[in-house]
Amino acid sequence: MTSAAYDIVLEGGDVIDGTGAPRKRADVGIRDEAIAAVGDLIGAEAGKRIDVSNRIVAPGFIDVHTHDDRMLLSQPDFDAKVSQGVTTVVVGNCGISLAPLVLDVAPPPPLDLIGDPDWYKFRTFDSFLSAVEQAPASVNAAFLVGHSTLRVGTMDRLDRGATGQEIKQMRGLLEEALDSGAVGFSTGLFYAPSHKAPTEEVIELSRSLKAFGARYVTHMRNESDDIMDSLDETFTIGREAGCPVIVSHHKVQGKENFGRSCETLACFEKHMHHQDIGLDIYPYCASSTVLKPDSIALSERVKITWSNARPDLAGRDLADIAKELGCDIYEAAEQLQPAGAIYFSMSEEDVQRILKFEHAMIGSDGLPHDEFPHPRLWGTFPRVLGHYCRDLELFPLEEAVRRMTGLSAQKFGLKDRGTVAEGNFADLCVFDEKTVIDRADFDRPTAPAAGIESVFVNGRMVWGSGAHTGARPGRALRRGTGLQAA
Repeated sequence: MTSAAYDIVLEGGDVIDGTGAPRKRADVGIRDEAIAAVGDLIGAEAGKRIDVSNRIVAPGFIDVHTHDDRMLLSQPDFDAKVSQGVTTVVVGNCGISLAPLVLDVAPPPPLDLIGDPDWYKFRTFDSFLSAVEQAPASVNAAFLVGHSTLRVGTMDRLDRGATGQEIKQMRGLLEEALDSGAVGFSTGLFYAPSHKAPTEEVIELSRSLKAFGARYVTHMRNESDDIMDSLDETFTIGREAGCPVIVSHHKVQGKENFGRSCETLACFEKHMHHQDIGLDIYPYCASSTVLKPDSIALSERVKITWSNARPDLAGRDLADIAKELGCDIYEAAEQLQPAGAIYFSMSEEDVQRILKFEHAMIGSDGLPHDEFPHPRLWGTFPRVLGHYCRDLELFPLEEAVRRMTGLSAQKFGLKDRGTVAEGNFADLCVFDEKTVIDRADFDRPTAPAAGIESVFVNGRMVWGSGAHTGARPGRALRRGTGLQAA
């Protein structure tokens, strides 16, 4: 019993704290931006008490793999994320970041996934972070600097490796971003703007990371036939640069590669004994990115998410479009460019095996500006909690929460977040473990999830009673900042 005053007390719930520890019945007291107490607060003074009996009180979920850079400024309510319990997003993945880059021509794919030239207007990373701070969103954001963004802003041609002088220029831009608070450097070696970059170019850039305690995060060069070579390249970059490594949206694509997650996860385990390595996964058998012939070739089905040439065809299957146009699927794809697509190219068995891997974090990889997005944008976290945890029993609920909160905060260096503990920021999600589930699917991709009852960011409710509250208390999480530094 305490006489301390709290702004809000969440009373009577079961706290799953994000460490993997068993749940416990406890009240949570919020004061200002922080969790002020966890325990029996029955007699405490409080501005507001919320009965969360028979509900789970967990840390807000951390979406470690997003492309929400522009959404921070253009759609700051973040309904797609807060409606599923997300309180923090990591942006700038796959080598694509909105800064530092100024463009007056159309950005090459995949940079067009997050903005047209009007959005590429930040010459420095600090100016981008400042813009986010001046008009806060409903969620917190941590930031990665994109390799492809650096190449586009520095090189006259992208079909070659960078020269020594260009690497020096890119390192200068990268170090300005890290000094401004970026938490790491991302690559998308799978994509054209960076595909011709040799391993040594990436190592030379990544050498900047160690001094800042930052990490290397990568959409690897290959996630199908040559996946083992790509893992080897990734781990080599981390070793040579002396920095932690995170493999983005780990998967194995193409029917001939189904089952190879046994091989890849064994490789992760082996290297984790002597390297700091992490990975994330989204809980679906389909990927989504720009429309590319090599991705079409790996897929059993392709669904168009957007097309500049034919916006009316968003949401249609490529095979049906090709039939209407009287050509094969590759010719049809060319007629739709520039465009994006969903690729059904993975096995459920591999997805489940990677999800069960104790080191795998959860990231949505949603594309918020697609006209007909992949349902992972709206459904990832409730899908893990409802479908894979409760219904399929792949792991206990405490473990599901840990992989979406505490593990993620630790791997990305997010101070004072990711666990329900006194002194941490009050980023919290209250949900019903019996009813939580994703409702977004490939036909209704923007349907909000069920079972998420209330969501708090920095002590303020952003989602409650099935609707956004209008609050935008999110922060730009500059590297190294915590509650005491606020």
